[in-house]
Amino acid sequence: MRASTLALACTISFLFLSCACVKSANAQDASKTPAPAPASNPPAASTDDSIVVPGGTAPTETVPLIVPKGMAVQIALDKEVRVHAVGQPIRGHVVEPVFAFDRLVIPVGTAVTGQITKIGGVSKGKRTLDALDAEFTPVRRIDVEFNEFVLPDGKHLPIHTLVTPGSGQVIQFVAAAQVDKKKDVKDAATEKAKQAKEEAKRDWDSAMEQVKQPGKAHQIERYALAELPVHPQYLDAGRVYLAELLEPLDFGTEQLTPELAASLSSAPPDGSFVRARLVTPLSSATSQRGDDVEAMLSRPLFDGERLILPQGAILKGSVIQAQPARDLARNGQLRFVFHDLVLPSGLDQKVSAVLSGVQAGKTENLKLDSEGGAQATSPKSRYLQTGISLGLAAVSAAGDGDADVLNKAAGGAGGFKLVGIAVGIAARSNSLGIAMGALGASRSIYVHFIARGCDVVFPKNTAMQIDIGVRSAASAKPEQE
Repeated sequence: MRASTLALACTISFLFLSCACVKSANAQDASKTPAPAPASNPPAASTDDSIVVPGGTAPTETVPLIVPKGMAVQIALDKEVRVHAVGQPIRGHVVEPVFAFDRLVIPVGTAVTGQITKIGGVSKGKRTLDALDAEFTPVRRIDVEFNEFVLPDGKHLPIHTLVTPGSGQVIQFVAAAQVDKKKDVKDAATEKAKQAKEEAKRDWDSAMEQVKQPGKAHQIERYALAELPVHPQYLDAGRVYLAELLEPLDFGTEQLTPELAASLSSAPPDGSFVRARLVTPLSSATSQRGDDVEAMLSRPLFDGERLILPQGAILKGSVIQAQPARDLARNGQLRFVFHDLVLPSGLDQKVSAVLSGVQAGKTENLKLDSEGGAQATSPKSRYLQTGISLGLAAVSAAGDGDADVLNKAAGGAGGFKLVGIAVGIAARSNSLGIAMGALGASRSIYVHFIARGCDVVFPKNTAMQIDIGVRSAASAKPEQE
């Protein structure tokens, strides 16, 4: 009896002890696992204050202020430079501001230093032809580079650049022809855009006023000097170079506020225009209808104080007309449009954008129509030059005989300038004088009225002014002619 009672007591104690162990283990597990929030309670507010860029993929709080590799800086020479040797220093200043995202980082007037890196040679054929025209120091190609900015605060910023081929000439701004319209309420945006463009033109003129332009007496002196058989070569004041950055420039970062992020998703206001640089070189001689065209915004677009488009946004489009130059002095034509706008974040918008202004060399004789089409034009001086050649030919044929020195000299001048004059006087041949005069007149007529005309050429980094507007989905495709 005592043994059975003892066994029962041990069994009951074991059961109590097992229950206590299980309860203790459950309590420990519960302490390690957080209890779920009640279904009725709202989720806790996120403490992550990062901002997502419109259309972007990763949240960010700052925007890098970087002038990218490949960006071209427009630099004008401060004063005339007489070319002596490789390594000769040159000095200029920035004539178009440089932006990083929405921040002005290199203002107009910033001093730039550089040097002459190469003085090109002259082929034997060109040297011979120039010698026949009494030109014994033919113009050579001069390569330069720029290697340092001197910012307004005195800071020296080293740079590595490649001067774009085709630059290095005196530049003018060519605006598209304006079409007169009756003003109404809808034209308010157009009028506002017109005023903005006029202000942009004044900015360009103001930047070029910083160049030490020579006076008329100096210009006459240089022209007379250039007509001599032997003369020095100069780089003119105001000559504009496009210096392409070979390395990016880092100006730190700026805070991307919610207001700034929201403004980047806004559509450009009516009548907006942007400043851009051509990424795709174009020529009426080689471009084909349908070829892709790309340009990069060189300045941000603001609506008042609100940023709409940052520097670095890409415009994509296509060529819709390309007519190469032809014989009989018929010049080339080129027309292209932009239909897509891609922001740095990757957001793509459909737009309608056409060329409204372009910077081109004064010798290129370019004009734009009201719809942004570009056409090369023939210089008006061709009539004067041809008339002079015909006049000299007539004088050479009007002589009384081989002893008429004046007429032989006139014929020689029409043929090969000073060398022709010397030959005509020395030979004292009526037939030779007439032949030389006829040669000069024929050559002038051929070059100005029979030979192939001029093509429209827009090299890489050409500075452009582009009218831009947002298009509806129904008109997303570019118009075809």
